[in-house]
Amino acid sequence: MNLDHITQRYLELFPGDFSGNTRQRQTPDVLFSTVELMKFSEPELLIFNEALSQEIGLGTIENQADLDFLNAAAVPDTVRTFATAYAGHQFGNWAGQLGDGRAIFAGEIRNEAGETTELQWKGAGATPYSRHADGRAVLRSTVREYLMSEAMHHLGIPTTRSLSMSLSGEQVERDILYNGNAAYEKGAVMMRTAPSFLRFGHFELASAQRNYTLLQQLADFVIEHYYPEVQETGEQRYAELFRAISKRTS
Repeated sequence: MNLDHITQRYLELFPGDFSGNTRQRQTPDVLFSTVELMKFSEPELLIFNEALSQEIGLGTIENQADLDFLNAAAVPDTVRTFATAYAGHQFGNWAGQLGDGRAIFAGEIRNEAGETTELQWKGAGATPYSRHADGRAVLRSTVREYLMSEAMHHLGIPTTRSLSMSLSGEQVERDILYNGNAAYEKGAVMMRTAPSFLRFGHFELASAQRNYTLLQQLADFVIEHYYPEVQETGEQRYAELFRAISKRTS
């Protein structure tokens, strides 16, 4: 696999917390925090979406290092893993800082057509944004996401896509019905992809913190990489971005 082609533009362009501290906490005025992948006992690759991997420019599995990467067992020295902070509402109420509670970024890859795809593990361990959870995933929900995301894609619905799914080798405790009857299930890790994992919540957090510098950085980044049709300058640039987003998602 072309792991040496993975880049990390978030780390280069935006303010972040590089301490590596995964203690759950508020991280004001940063877009991300660097984190470490959880160490799993016996990770095992179950499914690899080779067609997608070729399409995005990552290539095919060639050696143990490639397997380790997909299994979230190890990453190249050039890759620094991180999780992003965002905000939003839960149950109808403003919840403040949320963030990637069990999603960890590897960076992004570019194919020969110049299209960039972001790479992200789900279930690979805790982050500062896990909110008292363990940052892990179970096989049951991972299979569901893998199948549904691919089904939606092939129905022509823009969504995240599934690159791989692995068993972690761990047992994970979950209370499926939230009735106090927790049980252990097989743990799993998924690598998923998207043109971008940026969400409205990233903008909401910067706005709530009155960090207008970061807010503008985010907007300029989105325009440059995803909305080249926005040609206005000055304040009208962001009004045009809003119109372009509304049109594309309506």
